[in-house]
Amino acid sequence: MYTHIVGTGSAVPARVVTNDDLSKIVDTSDEWIVSHTGIRQRHIVSAEENASTLGCTAAKRALEDAGIAPEEIGTIIVTSTTPDYAVYPSTACVIQGMLGAVNAAAFDVSAACPGFVYGLTIAKGLMQIDDRPVLVISTEIMSRTINWSDRNTCCLFGDGAGAVVLKNSDVPGGLGFHLIGADGTGALAIHREGGVRTEETARNAPGDLKMDGRAVFNFAVRSFCDIISKTFENYGWTEKDITWIVPHQANTRIIDAAVKRINVPVEKFYVNIDRFANTSSASIPIALDEMVKKGLIKTGDRMIFAAFGAGLVYGGVAVEWTK
Repeated sequence: MYTHIVGTGSAVPARVVTNDDLSKIVDTSDEWIVSHTGIRQRHIVSAEENASTLGCTAAKRALEDAGIAPEEIGTIIVTSTTPDYAVYPSTACVIQGMLGAVNAAAFDVSAACPGFVYGLTIAKGLMQIDDRPVLVISTEIMSRTINWSDRNTCCLFGDGAGAVVLKNSDVPGGLGFHLIGADGTGALAIHREGGVRTEETARNAPGDLKMDGRAVFNFAVRSFCDIISKTFENYGWTEKDITWIVPHQANTRIIDAAVKRINVPVEKFYVNIDRFANTSSASIPIALDEMVKKGLIKTGDRMIFAAFGAGLVYGGVAVEWTK
């Protein structure tokens, strides 16, 4: 039995904030942000939007693309670091109710930026014992986690959601080799206070996102290269055997550094960070949906999704497209 992506969808807020807009509220410039990150603009939610509303819209579009009714879904997996509620209910349950997916189990996964890859991996395993389609949704409201007066972080992130519908079939292809892992010794390289770790944190609102940029950069490049090289090794592939690498859209400098270490032309990397910034776990499914809508992927194409993020965690999955 093979597990395939049979539908994609995405949703981003209508409001766009450019680098020039940011330069009016913090000491930065379009030139500085582009040269350091590759980002030119980002989408930011309105007061009425949140992780569940964006995620639900992306999910509806993915279901429509797949031609599958909400009632047919067996499980809904939502990946997010910015859930509607701090602990419970899960954002997956909120979206399940909004969709009317009355027969679906629903739960959240917290795996930061590689969340989408983790979600795919978990879904594939579940579908070995429950043959019903699975909906994986990655939805992030990063703009509500950052300090807008900190120029080192406020320019990096955007809001958005992406979703895919997975379905089993006897047709070879679909989700293949996967690699997920973590290095908890670097857990605080990216973090946000809150939770019930102590009495004080339990009674106070979460703080702003904090990041050790150098540590994250080094981990990202290393794990990125490991994902690609180990995927190649597993299949006996070379760069000629893949059509696309779809990376987590974190920073073009990370991608450039990885390109120098692996023998894959930069043209095979799909990058849209310039228009969406870093949308955490939503970045890969947003990019994938954009590629599908542009007609950039055809049956038989081989891709690698590769991501890294807070934890520190990493994840990659190979996909042979059959839709």
